[in-house]
Amino acid sequence: MKAKELKELSTEELVKLEADYRDELFNLRFQLATGQLENTARIKQVRKNIARVKTVLRAAELA
Repeated sequence: MKAKELKELSTEELVKLEADYRDELFNLRFQLATGQLENTARIKQVRKNIARVKTVLRAAELA
């Protein structure tokens, strides 16, 4: 998800989205540890998405 799209969401939606990404990251790490993960690049994508959400939340907090 792009930062432009994230800026249009409300704070509650951003918090929920961050929680969803964190759950997905946990599941991906679990799959990696058990040898079931096929697309390892997805971990990097999810981590960047979490960072984007946190950045937009922080910018909204400062505004």
